[in-house]
Amino acid sequence: MFRSLSALAVALALAAPAAAAPPNVVLIVGDDQAWTDYGFMGHEHIKTPHLDKLASEGLLFKRGYVPTSLCRASLATMVTGLFPHQHKITSNDPPLPKGLPPGQAAKNPGYLKQREEMVALFEKSPNLARLLEKEGYASFQAGKWWEGNSCRCGGFTEGMTHGDPAKGGRHGDEGLRIGREGVRPVLDFLDKAKKDARPFFVWYAPMMPHTPHNPPERLLNKYKDKTKSVHVAKYWAMCEWFDETVGELLAGLEKTGQAENTIVIYLHDNGWVQEPDSPNYAPRSKRSQYDGGLRTPIIVKWPGKVKPGTSDRLASSIDVAPTVLAAVRAKPTQDMPGVDLLDAKRVAGRAAVFGATFEHNAVDIADPAANLQHRWVVEGNWKLIVPHAPNVKGGRTELYDVLADPDERTDLAAKHPEKVAELAKALDAWWSPGKK
Repeated sequence: MFRSLSALAVALALAAPAAAAPPNVVLIVGDDQAWTDYGFMGHEHIKTPHLDKLASEGLLFKRGYVPTSLCRASLATMVTGLFPHQHKITSNDPPLPKGLPPGQAAKNPGYLKQREEMVALFEKSPNLARLLEKEGYASFQAGKWWEGNSCRCGGFTEGMTHGDPAKGGRHGDEGLRIGREGVRPVLDFLDKAKKDARPFFVWYAPMMPHTPHNPPERLLNKYKDKTKSVHVAKYWAMCEWFDETVGELLAGLEKTGQAENTIVIYLHDNGWVQEPDSPNYAPRSKRSQYDGGLRTPIIVKWPGKVKPGTSDRLASSIDVAPTVLAAVRAKPTQDMPGVDLLDAKRVAGRAAVFGATFEHNAVDIADPAANLQHRWVVEGNWKLIVPHAPNVKGGRTELYDVLADPDERTDLAAKHPEKVAELAKALDAWWSPGKK
């Protein structure tokens, strides 16, 4: 018998299991890869065994999208949970000074000042690294990062990108070594986080399979006899090389014993369709308003918490931040429009996903509508694309059944004017560029 109620309370407290440790978070972002170009998405030739395994062990959304098909704006959306017209990062670079090519513009004082102003715009939005730091997380940035110094401007506790234009800073600088030169900096961070007993957030966004397509000869040789195009063979080999780096990172998590309590999320920043006759991308992929540039598989793996499976529901990269925050029991900001991808009811209740495409070099860094080219919406099997008339000359509204016609070759707008009107109304409710 316990002598007092307080003694009983102490005994029960000692017997109770310790509160679950907060989960670690690893965000893996591929760079310039089509949504079809994985083994788990059914590609006939490309081998991606490590991502295939991740997909089999996690919840796979095959109908994932990024809201824009340009890397800087897309990456900013992942880390802020906001659409480009919300966080204001719509383009890769400021307006080019008249008469100056990009190489010379990079030394122009006015151009450099506008680069700083773009980073300052980004800093006005909350982002995952800062929000997780408030929850006690250490964080590490490796790979692509456009928004200045990844620690001072991006809120990471550690990072590879210095962001100094005078030293080659633009979209990652030292961070771009990750992947092609291995993943040792990330593995060292994992070791440190384990010693410090801190939960962590890793941003792993190597510039892969992004150009230059310079895969190891051992991988290129695997694909040379599977296509008549050396450019396609190099791209396919790059996809496998990227997969190898993902495998190295995931093996590091297993080795340190951190994998069991780590949420791993995978997606890519925008698509890529390889031109067979040149090292360039095809018109209906990167930077375009078509699924070749916008669609991505999204994987969420959380051992013991997320049942492996495949979902045919719509998902978006705007969901990454709210999903992570919900998992660590933190609240998304009020402006975040995405949903927790692990909340099946909310995912099922979503009617549509939205997005827009913008100029590579901004016309006005502070005005998203000035840089706008197209807006689009996917609802069920329908996709509507609406050009922004002031900026796109001769554009037309297009409607596709993307389940029956995934390559978007048969425009059904003339046959279904009522669906065009319905989806156009939804687009305006999402974002009307005429309204400030």
